[in-house]
Amino acid sequence: MKKVLAIILGGGAGSRLYPLTKLRAKPAVPLAGKYRLIDIPVSNCINAEILKIYVLTQFNSASLNRHLTRTYNFSAFSDGFVEVLAAQQTTENPSWFQGTADAVRQYLWLFEDWDVDEYLILSGDHLYRMDYSDFVRRHRETGADITLSVVPIDEKRASSFGLMKIDDHGRVIDFSEKPKGEELKQMQVDTTVLGLNQEQAKESPYIASMGIYVFKKEVLTTLLKNNPEQTDFGKEIIPGSSKDYNLQAYLFKGYWEDIGTIDAFYQANLALNRQPTPAFSFYNEKAPIYTRARYLPPTKVLNCNITESMISEGCIIKDCRIHNSILGIRSRIEADCVIEDTMVMGSDFYESPEERQSLDDQGKIPMGIGKGSIVRRAIIDKNARIGRNVSIVNKENVEESNRENEGFYIRNGIVVVIKNAIIPDGTVI
Repeated sequence: MKKVLAIILGGGAGSRLYPLTKLRAKPAVPLAGKYRLIDIPVSNCINAEILKIYVLTQFNSASLNRHLTRTYNFSAFSDGFVEVLAAQQTTENPSWFQGTADAVRQYLWLFEDWDVDEYLILSGDHLYRMDYSDFVRRHRETGADITLSVVPIDEKRASSFGLMKIDDHGRVIDFSEKPKGEELKQMQVDTTVLGLNQEQAKESPYIASMGIYVFKKEVLTTLLKNNPEQTDFGKEIIPGSSKDYNLQAYLFKGYWEDIGTIDAFYQANLALNRQPTPAFSFYNEKAPIYTRARYLPPTKVLNCNITESMISEGCIIKDCRIHNSILGIRSRIEADCVIEDTMVMGSDFYESPEERQSLDDQGKIPMGIGKGSIVRRAIIDKNARIGRNVSIVNKENVEESNRENEGFYIRNGIVVVIKNAIIPDGTVI
């Protein structure tokens, strides 16, 4: 795998994940209490011994850069690295990244310098565990110019994805972006060709692109240089190359979730609490997900009722009830609180008892969730200060609302309290 260069696409402004992307790049959004989205593709690369990794981004990349610098330091005796490449304006490229393919095109001069055979193109907002070495081996064995990783899906979800058709040898011969009706029926394929049994093939007669590709080095270079007007891999570069190049499909049978929207992100996080075994688990010794090592004290739990939840390190939780929730690092929950179906992202730093008392004396709100508060079906971003007897329950079942001046948004019925927000005592949302 030393001949593979990984390029992770950090995405644009992350509007679908806003307001979680208000102050950070999409790949830097916290995940499962202690990770960040970028840790998923980077860890998959490391586990497959692909150690040359670039991350392309153009929005709010400071925290992402800081996280990667502090987390992934390879030995001086290895040529491994994880490096952020932010969009920059040059005389040749006076504009920002125009799409996924354009982002790679603008840094092609750098990628071409590496002595590699393949480029592995990855997305920064998916949750899955995949052995990329199997993916690359399949690409080499079939003699493909481009290999696309695909997942089998059922008819109900098919119209939400870019679908493709394959021939009897697994070669991709046709594409359709989010088809419906008769056009959708036309995209049915026999997925037994890719290794599914008859029953599985009947349940999932469509194949959808995961947005993960392996390109031969010279093929990607040619496609990007010869088609300067094409700016997106999934919509232009890949479909446009199917006639002249050998495109192969690689079937991925494991758990995969696109968590690029607030609803998908929320559901995927809380699904980690499912019993007895969640669809995706961070507990895998052979293929761990790495993140920044923080030297935090153990979590302190004082007389609490906690069910089906994940509690990260460094938390202080007193006399409260927590159900089906995730508490991020350094979370502080005061007495008589009820936290249900909620993701609390935690804090970046501690406030000492003296600081908290001083804030209290001044009528200000310490970090964390104050005494007697109720929080249901919500995402509480980092460093939020929620006062006493606050009720965040979306009691009117509002689906969408922008209340940034009050410190929160509602997306798909989920209340999202923004980073550093202050919610006064007694507030009802």
